[in-house]
Amino acid sequence: MSRIGRSPVAIEKGVEVKIDPTTVRVKGPKGELAQDYSPRVKIEVNDGQVLLTRATDNKNDRALHGTYRALIANMVTGVTRGYTRDLEIQGVGYRAAVQGKKLVLSLGKSHPIEMDIPAGIEIAVDRNTKIKVTGIDKQIVGQVAANIRAYYPPEPYLGKGIRYVGEHVRRKAGKTVG
Repeated sequence: MSRIGRSPVAIEKGVEVKIDPTTVRVKGPKGELAQDYSPRVKIEVNDGQVLLTRATDNKNDRALHGTYRALIANMVTGVTRGYTRDLEIQGVGYRAAVQGKKLVLSLGKSHPIEMDIPAGIEIAVDRNTKIKVTGIDKQIVGQVAANIRAYYPPEPYLGKGIRYVGEHVRRKAGKTVG
């Protein structure tokens, strides 16, 4: 049996989990999330915990068992604490700013890059070079952060670009005369 799928998901105080025939809904202090699930996995709420069981032991059912358990655990965490991804911009003159519902990036190109901020996501910019992406849905927060990073990924020679905080960029030596 799956070690991840077998472990129960603890429901924290102030969180409400509703199970419909095809959807799991989690409501908490920060908002509400919903996730469709396969009928091959049985989900039930007992004693402040969400328990998952699978129909058979075949490979697809085992994969779904662990996946849905992880998704539900992420939903419970999202509606209570939320998720954050931190990015930093490195490069002379490179900066970011939030203008209304847009993130404006100046990354040394001929024009500033404007990105619409999706619903349910908050973006804060600190000191023009630190970007903080916050939201309740782990998948959307990670995807928005990856989209911002994709505008100018860190390059290996000078290290300029947008990177995750704490990300190590392997540097290469430039050309040598010789």
